[in-house]
Amino acid sequence: MTAFFSLLGRRVVHLAETLGSVALMLQKTVYWIVKAPFDVRNITAQMFQIGVQSFPVTSLTALFTGMVLALQTGFSFSKVFNEPLYVGTVVGLSLMKELGPVLTAVVVAGRVGAAIAAELGTMNVTEQVDALYTLGTNPVRYLVVPRFIACFIMVPLLTVYADVIGIFGGFMVATSKLGVPSTVFWDEINAMGLKEGFHGLIKSFAFALIIVTTACFKGLKCSGGAEGVGRATTSAVVISMVLILVGDYFLSALLVSFGIG
Repeated sequence: MTAFFSLLGRRVVHLAETLGSVALMLQKTVYWIVKAPFDVRNITAQMFQIGVQSFPVTSLTALFTGMVLALQTGFSFSKVFNEPLYVGTVVGLSLMKELGPVLTAVVVAGRVGAAIAAELGTMNVTEQVDALYTLGTNPVRYLVVPRFIACFIMVPLLTVYADVIGIFGGFMVATSKLGVPSTVFWDEINAMGLKEGFHGLIKSFAFALIIVTTACFKGLKCSGGAEGVGRATTSAVVISMVLILVGDYFLSALLVSFGIG
């Protein structure tokens, strides 16, 4: 029993230290975002890596998500109502409020979060981060700030893009496979208001914060050579995905309580 409480105490202390370190990194990041001029070239490069290079996998994920949503909704409702009703409504609401931001964030966490953690982790174990200190350059300003800004710009844009592609995929299945008139489908999509769009957009900003914070922190705290880089990369992806799914519920509850969505 004593060993159990001792282990529990060490875990709690470690968690508190980790949260404190994350808070300090976020504080420094916000300070440099406000204080220093933007490194436009670095930010643009990160936007390309985070956003543009994520278009193919985001497109495929969103397209087939919208298609399977329409297919399952149409067949399920046909069994109940003898007609594929509300396909456009289900596809639009599901993508804009939940699946669009969540699946986009999961894709970005797996592709971009791993890349950021591996890149910063490699720089850390090869003492390139220490070299920045020696040269008088703050690592948070040079390495973390551009990735934060790029993530906050590109993840919401990718989410909107995924919503559009997913709705188009649902439209193709609804009209060709289920026989839903195109006018009916688009009327159901157009009936949705700005609240549904803002619901998913707010989530995308929160998920961007989770991804970039976790990846940068794990990369900068990496140690132990190549094996440590591998552990940091895996840990960054797993923690990001878990926090995205857990945070999705609490964000949904909070936004609904405020009447957004």
